[in-house]
Amino acid sequence: MVDAIGFEGLGVNAWLIWMTPFIGAAFIPLLRKKSEKIKSYVAVGFSLLSAFLALSILPIGLSNGDIHSQIPWFSALNLEAGVLADPLAIIMSNLVAWISAAIFVYSVSYMHKEKSLIRYWFFMLFFIGSMQLIVLSDNLLMVFFGWEGVGLASYALIGFWYQDRKKDYVGKEGHTAWGIPQWTSPTHAGIKAFLLNRAGDIMMLSGMFMIFMYAGTFGFRELLADQTWAHEMMQQNLLVPAAVLIFGGAIGKSAQFPLNEWLLEAMTGPTSVSALIHAATMVKAGVFLVARIGPLFFALSVFNMQQFFEIVAWVGAITAMLLATQALVNPEIKKVLAYSTGSQIGYMMLALGIAGLSTNFVDGYTAGFFHLISHALFKASLFMAAGAILHTVHSRFMNDMGGLRKNMKKTYIFMLLASLSLAGAPLITSGFWSKDAIFASILESNYEFSSYLFFIAVTVAVMTAFYTFRMVGLVFFGKPSQNVTNIENKGHHIREVNQLMWLPFAVLAIASIAIGLVGFAFEGQLHHLFSVYLATSFGIIEGGEIEPLATASENEDVAVQPQQQAEGHAEAQDALELNPLAVIAAVTAFGVGGFLGYLFYIKRAADPTKINDNVVSKALWKFLYNRWYLNSLLYWLGVIIPLGFYRRVNKYFENILMYGINPSVQHSMVFMSKVAKAAQSGNVQTYLYVFSAGIILITLLLLS
Repeated sequence: MVDAIGFEGLGVNAWLIWMTPFIGAAFIPLLRKKSEKIKSYVAVGFSLLSAFLALSILPIGLSNGDIHSQIPWFSALNLEAGVLADPLAIIMSNLVAWISAAIFVYSVSYMHKEKSLIRYWFFMLFFIGSMQLIVLSDNLLMVFFGWEGVGLASYALIGFWYQDRKKDYVGKEGHTAWGIPQWTSPTHAGIKAFLLNRAGDIMMLSGMFMIFMYAGTFGFRELLADQTWAHEMMQQNLLVPAAVLIFGGAIGKSAQFPLNEWLLEAMTGPTSVSALIHAATMVKAGVFLVARIGPLFFALSVFNMQQFFEIVAWVGAITAMLLATQALVNPEIKKVLAYSTGSQIGYMMLALGIAGLSTNFVDGYTAGFFHLISHALFKASLFMAAGAILHTVHSRFMNDMGGLRKNMKKTYIFMLLASLSLAGAPLITSGFWSKDAIFASILESNYEFSSYLFFIAVTVAVMTAFYTFRMVGLVFFGKPSQNVTNIENKGHHIREVNQLMWLPFAVLAIASIAIGLVGFAFEGQLHHLFSVYLATSFGIIEGGEIEPLATASENEDVAVQPQQQAEGHAEAQDALELNPLAVIAAVTAFGVGGFLGYLFYIKRAADPTKINDNVVSKALWKFLYNRWYLNSLLYWLGVIIPLGFYRRVNKYFENILMYGINPSVQHSMVFMSKVAKAAQSGNVQTYLYVFSAGIILITLLLLS
């Protein structure tokens, strides 16, 4: 462990990992008169600097050390700001930093000649700075600041093309379900993402402050050190609700059911943004939050936190199934990948939930985080490859593609490698091993409903393999579509994108296969790392036992340090073994789903459109294509019905009762609106003064 006060030693590096992108974001607007190349290279430079800073502390994480650095913050409330770079945070920080850097390099070419480049680079840097703040913060309050920063940046980047040109929409024009349009403009998509995330954020904020009321701290280590707060909350039946409310924030950010509907419309942003959101940042923030607080709540298992972990597991399982079924029928390449992201994150949540329901917490925990690493690599690669294809064929629909493997050989090869990892090709891909680990953790959990969760997990794996081969087949195999033929007839030959675009997704695809080739050994090392980490930091050892954290005895000349004791526990365990049933299930799922996808969309031995000739299959296809009608239900319950109610209130209450009968009410309302209007001066400094005055007033009230 490396403890630091303020900006000292290696603590500086940990602070600068998240501060550097923010500094870059502040610096980028100063380059508005510079050339496009300078703007892009400076942005890439800041992302790489943050990545190298993350790399500099990686050896500490891999040796199971950590950096904990704090500085004074709100002294009146006894709050400190700090970074906690433990093994979990260090690995996640490197994953975020290096995948983001690859996407930044890709963006140099992808966003070439974009007029709003300053705005793009500002929010991209702001995005990764906020994500790194989430990862490295040592307390919930700082996490929430990063949480909101990610939300703001995602809103701006999803709606980046705010002119709402038809070519920037997602969905098929004219497609409606229950009278609700299923094709969306960038600005509408940005607002939708913002509002649904705010619903989750409100829950998260409520849970945070419930805990703060009893604990008097937001700090992760402080919450574990003194568990009196948990005992008091449990006596009032508030502990599990507070934990579930915090999980609500993760549901929103990671687009889990029932707050999943924003994720599909997020495809209105540039493909580089989609890669960033779906691979290493925003949607992974929710998974990371659960990975951060999960061990804390498991360490409080004496207070019976099983209900919390059951909710996490079942939300993940339901989301995985729900979104995988929709990916089976969607015609847009980015939407298929978006459905896949939500579904695969459901896998991660399922694993983290099953960890808390298992006698071996570390098994599910390792499986969930292993899949997070695996998914980040192959999904970033897939999105960037999809962007290369869109860049070439000028269409987001897969039926406007076809036969592209002859003209885009590099994109085909590397997208195929990443697709195999998503589908879980046995033995050679990281996706296979991480799914196998999840299957094994479910089977070995002894949870009473584990058989149902296992069935869902395997079924989703079959569907994943099918829609992955469907995507590859529609894009790269068969005859060129009419759209491709028209492009070539106009003299615009379909050709490979430049090296600056294909190299980043090539590296990530190869990395996914490289990890797959040593997948079981990689999983074993990760399992050992987390075994020591969980035992050292939380007292969680194999067998589901919770031991008091060891401290050095003052009466001994040679004290046994916590990490040494934890390593002893880890080494005492048997070596990680393959679960035969999990392996068979993973291989079978790939075989069944992959074979059907190959048969229909690559070999073209049968016409899949003929399946819809009967009434039942046609109704099922329509049900899935219309997103289980959940999106329509969301608009009816959240927008149309409330608006109808408010319009009637306005018509029959305000206009008649308030304004018609009692004119004084109307005059008072007009006066108040004039006062409010006068306060809206448009001067940012004025707003800051008022905001500061409000903060001071609240602080004084808290101190009184």
